[in-house]
Amino acid sequence: MTHAVSAAYAAAATPRPASATTAAATTPRPANHTAGTAHRTVGVFALQGDVREHVHVLQTLGARTRLVRRAADLDGLDGIVLPGGESSVMDRLAGIMDLKAPLAQALREGLPAYGTCAGLIMLAARIENPAPGQGSLGVLDVTVRRNAFGAQVDSCEEDLSVPAVSADPMHAVFIRAPAVLEVGEGVDVLASVPCDRLSGPAPAGRDGTVPDDLPVAVRQGSLLATSFHPEVTGDWSFHREFLAGL
Repeated sequence: MTHAVSAAYAAAATPRPASATTAAATTPRPANHTAGTAHRTVGVFALQGDVREHVHVLQTLGARTRLVRRAADLDGLDGIVLPGGESSVMDRLAGIMDLKAPLAQALREGLPAYGTCAGLIMLAARIENPAPGQGSLGVLDVTVRRNAFGAQVDSCEEDLSVPAVSADPMHAVFIRAPAVLEVGEGVDVLASVPCDRLSGPAPAGRDGTVPDDLPVAVRQGSLLATSFHPEVTGDWSFHREFLAGL
């Protein structure tokens, strides 16, 4: 893992308010079209985070998109993306906008979701180090640690092997990223990184031993989540994987 994250990556993942101008779907570029997605409508949680980047990827791959800010925006969606950003702010705003409970219910009822970075934290059933008052949607059976790889200055990159998603190594960008400390029985680990990359102590398992690696990409049924930001690297294999399952 290197610590030479480009300014472009850091800027793309810096949380900022979403613009209403991204609400309209655009005609996808045929060369990048993902088969079977032309009639799929994918929501993007748009109260905070790197919304524009995900909208661009999804539309380029052929999906219709809708910005999700209220419960009514969930109606008729085929899936939803929860972007990177500030997980505690996203959680608080979702509560203020009366979106949190309906979104959690939709996910429990089978709405497919893909969460990146803060989106992973939002999906998680358990947060080891929540901010004061922070909760989550509680649908993905994992325990996560916020900012597990350090602060913004510790943002880093690594090439990952993710054979379930891509035949080629995947370049991953970690920006104040969470790590998955524990997974439930129904969760598949798709990619991991060495424990010595963590800024804090590595967690011991139930048997008292410390694992060599910690998950940074997981799947549980129709829920997909990554600690890193594929939307800013140009490798959209995880977005393709998500869309293929809709």
